[in-house]
Amino acid sequence: MQSRRFGTGSAELRHLTAWLCQYGVTEAVRESTAQYWKPVWLELEPHLRLHLAQSNQAPKGRKSDLADAKRLVRRFVAGELMLSFIPEPEQRAWRMVTRGRLQLVRERVQLQNQIESLLEEGRIKLSSVISDLLGASGRRILRAMAKGGTSPEALAALGDKSLKCGLPALVDALTGSMGDIQCQLLAQHLDRIELIDRQIEELNKLVAAEMFRYQDAITRLIEIPGIGAEAAQEILAEIGPDAAAFPSAEQLASWIGVCPGSNESAGENHSGRSAKGNRFLRRLLCQAAQAAARTNGSHLPSVFQRLIVRLGYVKAVWAIAHRICKIVWNVLHKGARFVEFSEARNPKAIQRAINRHLKALRRLGYSVPLVSDVPRG
Repeated sequence: MQSRRFGTGSAELRHLTAWLCQYGVTEAVRESTAQYWKPVWLELEPHLRLHLAQSNQAPKGRKSDLADAKRLVRRFVAGELMLSFIPEPEQRAWRMVTRGRLQLVRERVQLQNQIESLLEEGRIKLSSVISDLLGASGRRILRAMAKGGTSPEALAALGDKSLKCGLPALVDALTGSMGDIQCQLLAQHLDRIELIDRQIEELNKLVAAEMFRYQDAITRLIEIPGIGAEAAQEILAEIGPDAAAFPSAEQLASWIGVCPGSNESAGENHSGRSAKGNRFLRRLLCQAAQAAARTNGSHLPSVFQRLIVRLGYVKAVWAIAHRICKIVWNVLHKGARFVEFSEARNPKAIQRAINRHLKALRRLGYSVPLVSDVPRG
């Protein structure tokens, strides 16, 4: 067995590629080490068939790079390794964009919470009387407050006349006092939110352009209760446009971590705890399950209500997420469409929900037909 050490710089990685090709190597496996496996992977990917192992534990006190490499090869040949799913470069680029967008959305929520905290310290109850603190009316009022506006009547006059709370309630909610430091922090938070909103819009356009070829798959996904336009894009980014890496719906559910676990010994299952799986899709499917459980005209709310009595809220949501995962696999892998057969089926409500998502897709630049023009069945 040949062995040799290489660095991780560009020149060293090129020497590694040349050395492996010299010996006719066509397949390689390496251990996942945070982000440090990626440069080696990207250098070798055009030349070899690569595999990424999740774990390569060594006996205590006997760990070294060379011994690790030899043990990794032996375990790979014996089929003992648990390998990670590494998608193609195009899909990895989709993941970078959708996960970056998710991070921006989280930062925006944090900033909104900080604005709420500032208002509470100033005894301002604006979010109690308007539904969207960062809507058009809310932003006008907050900008005026950040510039030093203190008159409740003058601030309330900046709100839309269509606000349901009414002018007296709005004036009462704006009666408080914001200090100079609080106003400066409020202005900074509003500036950062505007920046994040622009960046999110840019990423929306970017991911729409990158996935334009697969708009049919996205259109079919949004027909599933609980899944919207952005959620459909995230699903494609994580598992691919046809879920080709997963031969069955059960394997996809296991990879995501939305199915019961199996810790079996001597014919007895000691734990049904789900595996950690893909945390991005776990979050998305749980959100979709909670939305689907409140969708009118679908059979999923009735299933949810039946399960919640026996399992409780959390496990019932988990069960609906598992069911949606299987539907997603059939929609992508088999090219099927979701058809609702519930007795409570409301075609008009379903069409309204799908059209709402289709409008979101059109705003992103997709050219999708109306629901009435989409062939069903």
